[in-house]
Amino acid sequence: MAARAGLKAVASIGVRKSVPRVPSQKTINMATQPKPPRGPFDVHITFLGTASAQPSSTRIHSSLALRLGADIWLFDCGEATQSRLQQSTLKMGKIEKIFITHTHGDHIFGVVPLLAGILNGAGGAADGADEPRKAVDPYNPVIEIYGPLGTRAYVRSCLKYTHTFFSHAYVVHELRLPRDPPTGDYTQLPRNQAEAPFGQNIMQVGGVWENIFQDNAVSVSAGPILHSVPCVGYVVTEAPLPGKMDPAKYIPHLKRTNTPMKVMSELQQGQSVELSDGTILHGPQRRRGRKIAILGDTHNPSGIEKLALDVDLLIHEATNAHLPGIDEGTKLDDTYESVEARTKSRGHSTPQMAGAFAKRIRAKQLILNHFSARYAGNDDVDPEAKVLMDAIAGLAAGEYNKEVLCARDLMSVAVAVPPEEI
Repeated sequence: MAARAGLKAVASIGVRKSVPRVPSQKTINMATQPKPPRGPFDVHITFLGTASAQPSSTRIHSSLALRLGADIWLFDCGEATQSRLQQSTLKMGKIEKIFITHTHGDHIFGVVPLLAGILNGAGGAADGADEPRKAVDPYNPVIEIYGPLGTRAYVRSCLKYTHTFFSHAYVVHELRLPRDPPTGDYTQLPRNQAEAPFGQNIMQVGGVWENIFQDNAVSVSAGPILHSVPCVGYVVTEAPLPGKMDPAKYIPHLKRTNTPMKVMSELQQGQSVELSDGTILHGPQRRRGRKIAILGDTHNPSGIEKLALDVDLLIHEATNAHLPGIDEGTKLDDTYESVEARTKSRGHSTPQMAGAFAKRIRAKQLILNHFSARYAGNDDVDPEAKVLMDAIAGLAAGEYNKEVLCARDLMSVAVAVPPEEI
């Protein structure tokens, strides 16, 4: 695993059961639907792009992939995301969802090229030939996109003016702020043939967007975070997991009553089983699943604080840092206070701000992301870059009081199942 010290955990092995898509006019919250039992699955995060506004030779624009078992969800999709995916071990065909934090170009310019790569959007018909992709079924979307107001209009306009057609459908759900229009698409352009007509406009309730997606395995909620434009952070929460099971507590009872051993699977899921002699066996109590907070650009993430409490992993931006004696670009008249003030004025955070927020929400682990082009992303092979990135991590650790990891492109980390509480 390409990672600095920390986050050396190995996730549990398993397969996630995906809930089939139902192409109908429905709410995103599926909490009322039955949740079949399922086992734990691997959770990995791959950082595809870790740059801020300007990419560099070692960092591309923002994008990261969250792998849940066999499924992949992207969070932001900056320029060159598709190229980075091709350099990784991830399969583009496994991408199910794309979550956009805000519509600045360095976070969204890669969406349409990626969709074209996944949904067969290359080329076109010439000289009056028929374009079969005009007959795509829009009621069976392959990819869901979530983002703030303007996400749907952006994708629609790009497809319109680049004359792009898809062989498969997509759908866009927008997270609307109280000041945003509750209905409409925020554009006069008609839907592309491949855009599903049942994209939701999801309004806040209590200042946040809870359970914008939920199935039997995970749920996703979002909260507003302050930047220079409307921006959101996302919290991915795994459903409760089966508790640790001691077979010695159950097998003698099963043998005594000639009960088939297959009921062990029911007990493992926390269910109760009544034996032929009236004895009732109770499975182990279920334990909490993993919880991950992925923030977009921000100088104040307090709007997502309650949703993000006690996360196992917080991914937080750290665009600028004051590194006197380490960063040759440090201005002589700069101080920690002046750099923080300037960074905040542009809607961003310093490592210290990220560390303080991580401590406030009791995050178990913190990874810094979204770095200025001044900070090279090859610290795994360049000693000078490592000194600089270690210093940035140290600034955050000084506030967080725990070890901090700095992300670099194509770095992957596993998120472990939390230990059982005693």
